[in-house]
Amino acid sequence: MKNLIILLFLSVLVAGCSSSSLNTIDFTADKKLEYALKLFHDEDYLDAVQEFQSIILQFPGNAVIDDAQYYLAQSRFERHEYIMAAYEFSKLIKQMPASEYVPTAQFMLADSYYELSPDYRLEQQYTGKAIQEFQAFIDFFPTNEKVKDAEKKIAELNIKKAHKEFNTATLYEDMHFYKAATEYYENVVEEYHDTPYAPMALYKKIKLLVDKEKNTEALIDSKRFIEKYPEDPNFNEIEELKTSLETKLSLFK
Repeated sequence: MKNLIILLFLSVLVAGCSSSSLNTIDFTADKKLEYALKLFHDEDYLDAVQEFQSIILQFPGNAVIDDAQYYLAQSRFERHEYIMAAYEFSKLIKQMPASEYVPTAQFMLADSYYELSPDYRLEQQYTGKAIQEFQAFIDFFPTNEKVKDAEKKIAELNIKKAHKEFNTATLYEDMHFYKAATEYYENVVEEYHDTPYAPMALYKKIKLLVDKEKNTEALIDSKRFIEKYPEDPNFNEIEELKTSLETKLSLFK
């Protein structure tokens, strides 16, 4: 929070030194908004930020406040200032819940985190936040036209998280930490069952169990694989392995 406050202060300071050539101090709220929107649509986002912030400070309680707050957030987004954009969109949602901009602001809040989501090998904090906010958008506004876009982005982000988890499992396996590897493979299967990494993870888990001669567990997971992934390229191999395991285990009964 301290860093965010500092960032806000610096942004206002920079905006105050911007190249806006018109003195709007005596403008009415509507006139000031009109001018700020012109800056926004002219893609002069830095000056637009200054004007929208000025409206919010100068006209508290005015009908134009939610317009100013929304376009302030949108200006931040267009400047690729995604952390600031997320803060401003969140502020609108929390402080102006009756605003017509709330559905779009909720989507854009999620989209700000989506833009912050890093490569799968890195920490996925923002990926998780994006999924959470996209899901909130879907839950609160199920008939909105952007729901399909939100669902598509959730699926994309889940694949990224599954990739990271799968990669962690393979790293543990390479380091011979087999218990940790099987746990991570299983987590991929359970948590990210609708991603391409789920069948890959279950396949790798089964092979690892067989290598460690945990045949009963391998047989259980082989049956699960056959039931869940009949179209998978590894289906025939796992089916043959299942038969072999059943034969082997029957000899010890």
